[in-house]
Amino acid sequence: MPHIRISNSRVGSIQPPQSKPDGKPVHTFYRDDVLQGFGLRVTSNGAKSYFIEKRVNGKNKRITIGRHGQITPEQARKEAQKLLGEITFGADPIAERRDKRIKTITLKQAYLDYLLARKDLKPNTLSDYKSCIEGKLGDWLDKPLTDISKDMVEQRHRKLGKGSPARANNTMRVLRALFNFAMEQYEDQNNKPIITINPVNRLSKNRAWYTVNRRQTLLTPSQLKPWYEATLWLNHETTRDYLHFLLFTGLRRSEASRMTWDDVDFDERSFIIPDTKNKEPHRLPMSDFLEDLLQRRALHAEKIWVFPSPLAKGPLKEPRTALARITERTDIEFTLHDLRRTFITIAESLDIPAYALKRLLNHKFSNDVTAGYIVPNMERLRRPMQQITDYIKGQFENG
Repeated sequence: MPHIRISNSRVGSIQPPQSKPDGKPVHTFYRDDVLQGFGLRVTSNGAKSYFIEKRVNGKNKRITIGRHGQITPEQARKEAQKLLGEITFGADPIAERRDKRIKTITLKQAYLDYLLARKDLKPNTLSDYKSCIEGKLGDWLDKPLTDISKDMVEQRHRKLGKGSPARANNTMRVLRALFNFAMEQYEDQNNKPIITINPVNRLSKNRAWYTVNRRQTLLTPSQLKPWYEATLWLNHETTRDYLHFLLFTGLRRSEASRMTWDDVDFDERSFIIPDTKNKEPHRLPMSDFLEDLLQRRALHAEKIWVFPSPLAKGPLKEPRTALARITERTDIEFTLHDLRRTFITIAESLDIPAYALKRLLNHKFSNDVTAGYIVPNMERLRRPMQQITDYIKGQFENG
């Protein structure tokens, strides 16, 4: 590393080094011949930066002071003297800079770090998080987490609650999760958390969460026939089959829409959902209606998806236009999740055993010791699956 007198004229006369033959950049370092530890770095792209070098906590550290042109050599020298002196007396400028940066972590940065850490989040969950953080709290994105107070949380929750109590609660649950993540993720040089208080906890202490009753809507027995007949008028066969598939399986909308033909086994007369909400693969038998539906679709399959989008690449998205047309034709308002509730309600009305019902829905047996001894057998679900199908078909014919 050559020694020079770092001055404005000397620095200005230094030519950048040549890049390597493969195009990779090259750095040349110059040490000041007066102030030990003070230096200049010059890159092959012409950038010149001032730095200091000194052992910090037993390790050699190089700390950038600033770029030539943004600061003068004299300003860089004064800053170098200051930093070198602080290090001599036990300071760690790198750790202090890191602490300062972490203390100004914004909601946006925490949100991005959280998504990066939680790569297993489902597409619907990601969409929900985006709606909450970017939609409902978009004006907070550039605020440091330390600036988001309990009062701000309480006031925003109250404001959102005027429009939708459920959305207000959900937004604050997502925010609470981000703060919990930040409390574990961001620490200072002494391994102490930068964020020590979760402001969303104010809602629990003040009992400010809104009471939101679970949605109870579903297709009643008398609505099944007109609903089915209205689906037959849909323009897209894929959308019609998708709606029928949801009703006859009780699957969640994304579980069904993302099915591929690799998930379908006609020899075993079954299909599997490998990626589910509870992370456990879900295999179901085909009833006669489902087998006919899938066989018919397989005859003309041109894509990997069982229910491909008719308008774009990838699987079918939520067919809102189709739902609106069915409602317009029948006056029956429903959501895709209502079809799952309909399936569950019909299954329960047929006195299908509780364990079989849970297996059909892929619900976990929380704290159930007996269930832990039961080895899942897909064939045991074939009879109840057909019972539910027969009931629904009966309503279509006689409703």
